Amino acid sequence: MNRPPSSTQAIPAIGAGPQHVAIIMDGNGRWAKKRFLPRVAGHKRGLESVREIVKACIERGIPYLTLFAFSSENWRRPAEEVSFLMGLFMRALEHEVAKLHKNGVRFRVVGELSRFDPELVELIRRGEALTAGNTRLTLTVAANYGGRWDILRAIERMLAAQPDKRGEFTEADLEPHLAMAYAPEPDLFIRTGGEERVSNFLLWQLAYTELYFTDMLWPDFDAAALDAAIASYRSRERRFGRTSEQLGEQRGEIAPGRARTDA
Repeated sequence: MNRPPSSTQAIPAIGAGPQHVAIIMDGNGRWAKKRFLPRVAGHKRGLESVREIVKACIERGIPYLTLFAFSSENWRRPAEEVSFLMGLFMRALEHEVAKLHKNGVRFRVVGELSRFDPELVELIRRGEALTAGNTRLTLTVAANYGGRWDILRAIERMLAAQPDKRGEFTEADLEPHLAMAYAPEPDLFIRTGGEERVSNFLLWQLAYTELYFTDMLWPDFDAAALDAAIASYRSRERRFGRTSEQLGEQRGEIAPGRARTDA
């Protein structure tokens, strides 16, 4: 499967913005608790932040946005909260997909969907089909997703696709079978809510991604907060195993104390 080149496998242009932003939207429950509201109120408010960040990515020309909405571990939460999240997801699909389509957004969902209600799965598939031809932004929602599940499933599919091959598999053999093989690897990972871990999210894909953590709770995360994360990203030197001097030479810069010898 062909996919756009990833800047995590090459040297990005100086000052270039991220092409793919991946976000763990953490802190909805704590946002509600601080306001003496039920946790579900935080999830409702968090959906407004999703709308704002989707719009901000479109305006900033970011072609890929991936949101971690529900992990494979989130089934351990109280049953009433899980039920509310499933209902919120259904209502969002019913009301938001047409708007996404109108704005040129391609909608995708990655994760193990077999545990979801068939009606929810049908809404997901209809949304994906409706928006399949859009190219302005690819919005991926990770639902019942886990990075380890993704890798294990990819290994199973890779072995099934090449049953006669024994050993000497490469990354290139595995990558087409990952859940997000259609997208470049994330350049920028953001986690709100003050926690500093990746929580089984895109474990393979985040290998060279720049990580950005903020104490801001997800319902408070807005376009200005996204700009702060992008500014942090742009300030970093992405070497990918090289030295700073090597990067300078490849970009045509002169290292300190060295004169240019070419005319």
